[in-house]
Amino acid sequence: MKKKLRSKLIIIVATIVVLMLLVGGCSKSQQTQASESATKQSDIVRVATPSAPTSPSIYYVGDELGFFAEQGIKIEYAGVIPSTQLVASVVAGKLDVGGAHINRTIAGISAGAKIKAVSANTETSQDIPHMVGVITKNSSIKSAQDMVGKKIGIPLIGGCNEYTPYAYMKKNGIDDPKSKVQVIVMPEPQLDQALRQGDIDLAMMHKTTDFIKERGEFQVIFSDYDIWGTIGGATPAYFSERFIQEKPDVVKRFVTAVAKTNNWANANPEKALEITAKRADVDPKTIKPGHYAKDAVILEDTVTVWINLLTDFNEIKGGIKPEQIYTNEFNPNTKK
Repeated sequence: MKKKLRSKLIIIVATIVVLMLLVGGCSKSQQTQASESATKQSDIVRVATPSAPTSPSIYYVGDELGFFAEQGIKIEYAGVIPSTQLVASVVAGKLDVGGAHINRTIAGISAGAKIKAVSANTETSQDIPHMVGVITKNSSIKSAQDMVGKKIGIPLIGGCNEYTPYAYMKKNGIDDPKSKVQVIVMPEPQLDQALRQGDIDLAMMHKTTDFIKERGEFQVIFSDYDIWGTIGGATPAYFSERFIQEKPDVVKRFVTAVAKTNNWANANPEKALEITAKRADVDPKTIKPGHYAKDAVILEDTVTVWINLLTDFNEIKGGIKPEQIYTNEFNPNTKK
């Protein structure tokens, strides 16, 4: 009897030991997996912090919705950097990716910057142009010819702000428009007050016609859509060539996330605006809706039009080709 009882006790103890080993093994396995998961961190991509955005920010929207996280990318905001310094910041490694109007990408590459655009951001549409020329309702400016000798307020020299009005004048038969107007530079939020006070005759703004109409006191005389149709307002994102060579998989995942964000923002314009206003801590009434390139694919025409314009104004050296400026090779939505 005692022998049987002892045998049963031995079996019970052995069973308990085995179960403990199994549980311990599973626990260790789970701990190992958790540890490996924690060790495998997201790839950080540093971008300039969007400041006073005039349209929804793809970074804020994609970050908020987890589209970058889905691709194993963590967006890190590196501080506010003027658009004139973005190319230099990417080349120097302060930023991983930059993005402003395509003309700055072209000018940077023409000057020797080793960068390349990889994903499209905003595009122009008739309802949502990239830029508009704004005048007061009682302005004497009725046509491009009336702009001669006038004061034009722009946010920055050398960008779409400056060259869009030149292109509009040139399209309407005015030669050498750069010498026929006076350009005054000031922050965009100050342009409307300068118009009211008569300090400037025309303001270049990143707004829409409807946005201006709702203000009541101003009117739009032209937009970039009137000059180029849909191809004038491209703002692609670019990486340094070194980053692209060293981390092509990160670039591909970044482009994939941007494509998903672009498409979502087009389908949900008001929500994209709300997310941006909240993240930027600004009044949503100051932000216009955005129109984004489908699937983040860069179109050659959106690059060529600005190569030609900057060449005509001797702002870049001749012979720059579109393939020097951009590539769609990292975009999974393009046909191979």
